[in-house]
Amino acid sequence: MDKFTKVPIAEQPADVRNKNFEEVCLGYTEEEAVMEAKRCIQCKKPFCRPNCPVNIDIPRFIKHIADEEFAEAAKTLAEYSALPAVCGRVCPQETQCEMTCILGKKGDPVSIGKLERFAADWARENNIDTTSKKPSNGHKVAVIGCGPAGITCAGDLAKEGYDVTIYEALHLNGGVLVYGIPEFRLPKDTVVKHEVDNLKKLGVEIVNNVIIGRTLTIDEIFDNGFEAVFIGSGAGLPKFMGIPGENLNGVFSANEFLTRNNLMKAYLDGYDTPIKPGKRCAVVGGGNVAMDAARTAKRLGADVTIIYRRTEIELPARVEEVHHAKDEGIIFEMLTNPVEIIGDENSWVKEIKCIRMELGEPDESGRRRPIPIEGSEFTIDTDTVIMSLGTSPNPLIAHTTDGLDVDKWGCIIADESGATSRKGVFAGGDAVTGAATVILAMGAGKDAAKAIDEYIKSK
Repeated sequence: MDKFTKVPIAEQPADVRNKNFEEVCLGYTEEEAVMEAKRCIQCKKPFCRPNCPVNIDIPRFIKHIADEEFAEAAKTLAEYSALPAVCGRVCPQETQCEMTCILGKKGDPVSIGKLERFAADWARENNIDTTSKKPSNGHKVAVIGCGPAGITCAGDLAKEGYDVTIYEALHLNGGVLVYGIPEFRLPKDTVVKHEVDNLKKLGVEIVNNVIIGRTLTIDEIFDNGFEAVFIGSGAGLPKFMGIPGENLNGVFSANEFLTRNNLMKAYLDGYDTPIKPGKRCAVVGGGNVAMDAARTAKRLGADVTIIYRRTEIELPARVEEVHHAKDEGIIFEMLTNPVEIIGDENSWVKEIKCIRMELGEPDESGRRRPIPIEGSEFTIDTDTVIMSLGTSPNPLIAHTTDGLDVDKWGCIIADESGATSRKGVFAGGDAVTGAATVILAMGAGKDAAKAIDEYIKSK
């Protein structure tokens, strides 16, 4: 294999995996990982690293793999990331670190993400302890939300010797990693649980079933001796189109559909959490969450159609996820927009009425604006409709916290460091930006941890 061709990675066959919830990508073997790592030319000024939101020393961990020093590779990753096995699976490397790999100018970039996954998995499977921390400094920090932003912020602060407590609303830890991303992309009981356990090894306390704004307020957190608070509560409030028929039986938000399936194990026999997509399912949207919902519905036995109002070029989902969805037999109706959901005499969904679109001039997002084509309406027979149109933050925290400013979308306003309008309160991730990627939330958590450290030391 030449320098410009990546080592292929094994996957379950499409016609097998679309009927089970086992992980699609099987990962590199040791031999394959070493071969791929040796493709890295170890640039003196690497372009890959500046494009990593958590600034991993990418050439260093890859060099360790090339030299078969797998434990050292994992320890290098742990210096920068609290979730390397997660990021190796769900991070959009193709638009970040891998996009700027010098080998990509003439061929395939180095498979940085797959190598990250390999190193983290190898460490877990071989019981390598990658955690290390400074002695306690006596300062207490609270983190709201045990998702990617909160885990990263808590982990970085714990490494610096802070006494960190995470308050999590759910009974399980991981945030979107456990309720949003399907098992076939991210195994929960092995990968996510292990990385949360590493957080606990650093001394982080996690208190579950606590809803900030109800069970406990931010004022009460400060009263309990915490010197700073980081809000990483995510964005779990689903959006709908506001079209007729959205209140019919069989209409779900992608959030509800995935939470029932992922967190509440609806796909397993013996779990009393039904979620039935029927024989035909329509998913509205084109992001990663839409792909997750569509691929989940397929595995639950439905024929699935994704409805998206722009073309495939504008799809916001990762290319890999679109490719997997197509391979698994999911149909794409592009340049199409729903206008009504039609029900039967029992108020159950029976079809979705759509209109064809064409692309006009670019809108504020930079993408060409979809324009309805008059007289092009048609219907698609369907038993269920899953709306995957994005999410916004739950307003509860902002509404119960004095002096915390939000924007018109309900997102907490914070500067680049994560500092909010209230002294001692920092925020990051989807609670600030609205729904985005796991790695961007992690980057925000890392920036906030640094700012909190500086804030407390300057007091």
